Amino acid sequence: MTQPTAVSLSIFRYLFASVAEEMGVTLGRAAYSPNIKERLDFSCALFLGDGRMLAQAAHIPVHLGAMPASVQAAIAHCAPFAPGDVVIVNDPYQGGNHLPDITLVSPVFFDNPSSVSGNPLSVISNPSSVIGEPPNTPVTLSPPHLVTPSPLHPFTPSPGHLVTLSPPHPLTPSFFVASRAHHADVGGMSPGSMPLSTEIYQEGIIIPPIKLVAAGQRNEAVWQLILRNVRTPDERNGDLAAQLAAHAIGQKRLEEIVARYSLDDALAHAEALIEYAKTLTETAVSHIPNGRYTFTDHLDDDGQPGSPPIPIQVTITVDGRQMHVDFTGTAPAVRGNLNAVPAIAQSAVAYCLRCAALALVQTDLPMNEGAFAPLTITIPPGSLLDPPQPHAVAAGNVETSQRITDAVFGALAQALPNLIPAASQGTMNNLTFGGQDPGTGRPFAYYETIGGGAGAGPEADGGSGLHVHMSNTLNTPVEALEYSFPLRLEQYSLRPNSGGAGQHRGGDGLVRSICFLTPVTVTVTSERRQRGAYGLQGGENGRPGRNSLIQGESTTELPGKFTRQLDANDILQIETPGGGGWGKIG
Repeated sequence: MTQPTAVSLSIFRYLFASVAEEMGVTLGRAAYSPNIKERLDFSCALFLGDGRMLAQAAHIPVHLGAMPASVQAAIAHCAPFAPGDVVIVNDPYQGGNHLPDITLVSPVFFDNPSSVSGNPLSVISNPSSVIGEPPNTPVTLSPPHLVTPSPLHPFTPSPGHLVTLSPPHPLTPSFFVASRAHHADVGGMSPGSMPLSTEIYQEGIIIPPIKLVAAGQRNEAVWQLILRNVRTPDERNGDLAAQLAAHAIGQKRLEEIVARYSLDDALAHAEALIEYAKTLTETAVSHIPNGRYTFTDHLDDDGQPGSPPIPIQVTITVDGRQMHVDFTGTAPAVRGNLNAVPAIAQSAVAYCLRCAALALVQTDLPMNEGAFAPLTITIPPGSLLDPPQPHAVAAGNVETSQRITDAVFGALAQALPNLIPAASQGTMNNLTFGGQDPGTGRPFAYYETIGGGAGAGPEADGGSGLHVHMSNTLNTPVEALEYSFPLRLEQYSLRPNSGGAGQHRGGDGLVRSICFLTPVTVTVTSERRQRGAYGLQGGENGRPGRNSLIQGESTTELPGKFTRQLDANDILQIETPGGGGWGKIG
């Protein structure tokens, strides 16, 4: 085995990252739906055989801390594994984040590490070989996603959640590859599967961690069950197949790495990379002044009648090289769908820490488990960020994650006033619609998020018309949108003067006006319609967003969250929020 050096560590870092990146390229090119192939609403990642994240492509930040939960759920519920297995899951209460995000997890097997040393790859090929042969003395372990005290999963396990596993077998997976893609419809009470729900059963088909493919054989019963529960089965069929293709590419690239360098070397460099990321992040945290920093921000409402603003409170405690984030004071779980499972809060906190660390150490930071080693999180059970089943969670992933980000950055701004920018638009402006295509008679469903203004910082104005923080997707080009659906885009432009004033001005939002050419059911879930994104250091707040329905000469203002039946030639206009300003003028 070659001892890792600075040069070899850099090589392996980008080798591992390239596996996830190429998986993403494959998924984007092979997908059927505009949301995946145009907007790139997916993430791909590489994990070690024990479930620790080794590399994640620069895809969707909200998946940052949530994908490890899916991999650990797959290990806990679906082991033992065989070569050719693929686990599928979207259940937010068992490793997912919301139902439209379907995650696939595949184990990657190699021979015993000592037998692979740069020779042509020897891969386990017997599909009947599985790990976990019955031992003489079974051991009882808790599922990793419930009990392992890691930075991303620092929660106390519920009593009784134990599973009997066999001691490690020489043929355990060396790696896992995983993909998570937002499917434009997974059933539920409204097209696009982002309804104004009050329980998870209204949001679509719920898939616990199960094997979609077992030893290379696709489970046709599960596949058909999924397709029968969605409005657009052809799209889902194509998008799921694209995820499987991405996994095949991920496994192939891992095989090539091991064939060239040996499995011993690959695993040694994986461990060294995790330790390197840990050291860098601890160093970054040590540059933050010790202390306690508290900030509270609010969601507008939960989309249900009479809902008040919903507080999210965070207290960050910095002590040397460690950071603790406590969400005590956050609202209890709500009746609407803004509840978020703990993995989403973990994702948002991890993202904020990573952003700060990149600036503090001024070097690129590997994206793996070690990057979150200095971080612990407390989330009150029963709160908005840890709701009991079967609370609705569809919008927690997209809207609550954005407000968590705003709250965490607001607290960090007290410690790092000359580094942290003002709040960005604070919403994904989620739009779903569906109906029947008058030309083909077939149903259609679509989902997109819409960009807005980024917050200004201490050195520059905020960017305009961007997908900020936890979304990080592209838009759907006008041509692709009009080609795919019976609609016409009337306006797509920046929203002038919507950014907050200041020494540095917040970025402007967008105006997106869609004329539907056939009757549709539309659902919009948006935030920052009551109060704008906050400014910092004397900068002004950005302008709130606005939703409107235009029918002929009549314009009706719509709430931030609604489901509505629209007729042909109705125009939905969404004006997204601007970012906050930074610094006093003059």
